[in-house]
This record gives sequence, C-alpha cells and structure tokens, in this order.
Amino acid sequence: MSTIEISHLRKTYGPYAAVDDLSLGVDSGTVFGLLGPNGAGKTTTFKCMLGLARATAGSVTYDGKPLVPQTFERIAYVPERSVLYEWMTVAEHVEMNRRAFTKFDAARAGELLTAFQIDPRKKARALSKGMRTAVMVAVAFARNADLLILDEPTSGLDPVNQRHVLSLMINEAARGCTIIFSSHQIGQVERAAEQIAVIDKGRLVLKGAVDDLKADRKIVEGILPDANAALNGIADDPRILRADRAERIVRLLVNRDADGVATLLGSAGAAGVRVVDLNLEDIFLYAVSPADATADVVAKETAR
Repeated sequence: MSTIEISHLRKTYGPYAAVDDLSLGVDSGTVFGLLGPNGAGKTTTFKCMLGLARATAGSVTYDGKPLVPQTFERIAYVPERSVLYEWMTVAEHVEMNRRAFTKFDAARAGELLTAFQIDPRKKARALSKGMRTAVMVAVAFARNADLLILDEPTSGLDPVNQRHVLSLMINEAARGCTIIFSSHQIGQVERAAEQIAVIDKGRLVLKGAVDDLKADRKIVEGILPDANAALNGIADDPRILRADRAERIVRLLVNRDADGVATLLGSAGAAGVRVVDLNLEDIFLYAVSPADATADVVAKETAR
C-alpha cells in the first residue's frame, strides 16, 4: 500500500484548473520528487494534500485513510514561503514545536541549527531567506515524522547547505521516513529521489523510477545528407516517443531498442548516427516542452 495515494485530484480557481485529474502514489520509505515548470500545480497539490486548500474533486489518503487532525502528528511540512513568526526567536520556534508535537526532538533541532550555522537567539525578522528555510527544515526534521512534505526545501540556501538538506532527506528515507519534495533544481531531484512525477498545467505527464526512466529512454541522433531529405515515416515508429528536426540534424527520443532505431535512421541516409544517454533534466524537458511538427517529424506524448 502506498503511504500517500492521490486519486483524480482536481483544484480549480474559477475557470482555471491548478490541478487537473492528478493521480499518483508515493510508496512508504521512498524519496519522491515532484517536478514541473513554474505554475504547474506543485504547491497547490501539496496544499490539497494537507487540507490547506479544499480540493474541487478527488481524494488524498494516508495509509488508506483520509486526512484527520491526528494525521498531522505524523506529517512535517516545509512550505515554499516562510511561515516563521517575525517577532519570535529561532529558539522560541523550537520550543513551540516541542510543546506541540510529542515526538519532537529539541536536541536534534539544536544540532541541525548548528550545522546550518543559525544563531537560535536571532528573531525571525533578522534572518535571510536562506536562513529562514534552514530553520524550517531543521524544525521539520526534528519532528521525527513518518512523512515529510517539502516544497522547495533548498530555496535560498548556499550549495553546501543544499547538499546538507539532500543528505538529510536520504538519511531520513533510510530509516523508513517517506519524503515527497519539489525543487526547481533538477540535479537535486536526480541525486536524492528514487521516484519522480512530472506535472505540467496541473496534469501528470510522466512518472516512474528515476533509474528506469534514464535506462529506458535514449536519444538517437543523426545528420541527414541535406535539409530536404525525407525520413520516410521514421517518426511513426512505435519505439519513438518524440522526434525533432532542425534542418539536417535529427534527434529521436526512444523508449526501447535504441540500437535498432539507430540502424533504421542510418538506413534512411543519416550519417554520424549515435545513441546518447539522457539525464533527468533531458527527460523533464522532453516531458513538458512541446515538439515542433514537420512533414516527417511529429511530436508524440511522453506519457498518458
């Protein structure tokens, strides 16, 4: 059973659908990355999961049960924007959480704040954006929660502290915690996440295990004899998810048998044919960027 099950979630604001028929599951003890362009619906999804926004349709369950007040004892949330109280010190935020949550570990919070080089005597209003993020992350991880929902948890942090947050996430998952997080920095997701989902305009466009997505998808490139050379319908091959052509250069995104597609492209007269591995950034861009259609090159969906 998935720790989190999102089923046909929809959230509208007037005629605009911020989240549109989103369904996905997050398995227990995994690090799950939620990717998407700005405005794709990531934050709205998190808000609906936590009851901070009322879903128009659909449901979210935790271990098969709907969200209830008692569920929040198991969940720690780091929002994209600071929710620290300006007039309170960092130490007072720690104490507030110690009183509110039974499993909160104040000693661990202190250790994490030290690692982030945060002075607990400072008031929130004196903290930079990155320092506020660090405080929220430290408090969340000190909760010893079963589930962490992190919306841009490295926002404003320097590279050293970004790496520290990713290491914390990986370590928490190793002890059985389930983590779902969003990030604009795809390299961070590639390093930390085992599973990902990509949403665009509120809809799911791709999901799967990071290693499987990278293993299954390849790019086959070739250079045609001239800009008018025909591909003889190669783009319609079911192994090809998407085909792009810029004058003589052809790039084919394939989901299997890349060597076979390379042979096919070579038989069409292409020179310099090669198979190229994709990284997660390539996969993301192919998922959210529409292809240009030509007579021989037709865009295909990367997921349904």
